[in-house]
Amino acid sequence: MEKIRVAVVGYGNIGQYTLEAIEASPDMVCVGVVRRVPSKEGFPELAPYPVVSDIRELGKVDVAILGTPSRLCEEYAKKYLALGINTVDSFDIHTSIVDYRKALMPIAKENGAVAVISAGWDPGSDSIVRALMESMAPCGLSYTNFGPGRSMGHSVCARSKAGVKDALSMTIPTGEGIHRRMVYVELEEGASLEEVTKAIKSDPYFAHDETHVIPVECVESINNVAHGVNLVRNGVSGKTHNQFFEFNMKINNPALTAQVLVNVARASMKQQPGCYTTIEIPVIDMLYGDREKLIGTLV
Repeated sequence: MEKIRVAVVGYGNIGQYTLEAIEASPDMVCVGVVRRVPSKEGFPELAPYPVVSDIRELGKVDVAILGTPSRLCEEYAKKYLALGINTVDSFDIHTSIVDYRKALMPIAKENGAVAVISAGWDPGSDSIVRALMESMAPCGLSYTNFGPGRSMGHSVCARSKAGVKDALSMTIPTGEGIHRRMVYVELEEGASLEEVTKAIKSDPYFAHDETHVIPVECVESINNVAHGVNLVRNGVSGKTHNQFFEFNMKINNPALTAQVLVNVARASMKQQPGCYTTIEIPVIDMLYGDREKLIGTLV
């Protein structure tokens, strides 16, 4: 069996866990890592792999897994799709997903490629759970309660603000899908906490939630990649009320994000050209193994 040739784009938290997930997948091989500065320094696990600044230096690539911040995903995806390379990402700005999908769809189709977007654990695998719950009780209410835990997207956003040396954004669920954001910031010398707070709170990542910005001496000393989710739906099946469904998990955030990205990279090889979210892809396409055996085991 010819293995799926995967490139890891970006080598932060998600990129590092993505490499591990690829190495653990019998049907995949990492052909290299793409970084803005193509260095292996400090990362001994990269010794067997080429590290480049241009994906074209890696030869044949079937899928590029984007470990980039959400606001850079579209730039990279468009570039790689134009080369006929499938892309998958964990774009997590929920309100922009529909527009992002529309932007990538024509490029993917024109170049015979597949893009799978917003494929972390939320959006991503949680999206599949929400869709399943709604199918079982078409009329009703669903709530997604995140955390308590570290949000990678919100932390990256806070870290990008002028005057911030490092940041950790913790998501605290308060119930019924409402969350509090506790943002711990390590300031650059001379930076204004007032200005940093204003910049963070006005960003769309934080603007709709109760947000508290707290200065700390060292973010690394309080850093934690744990996270979790509680999904609930109370609704009606047919005409029968009081149907209640609940899904819970406690996770290592970047590790699960990476695993879902690898799963959809596999699935991307089985789809027609275009741009997809996770709820549009058969779950069985995300699994490694013989299809008949999977059906026999899981159905």
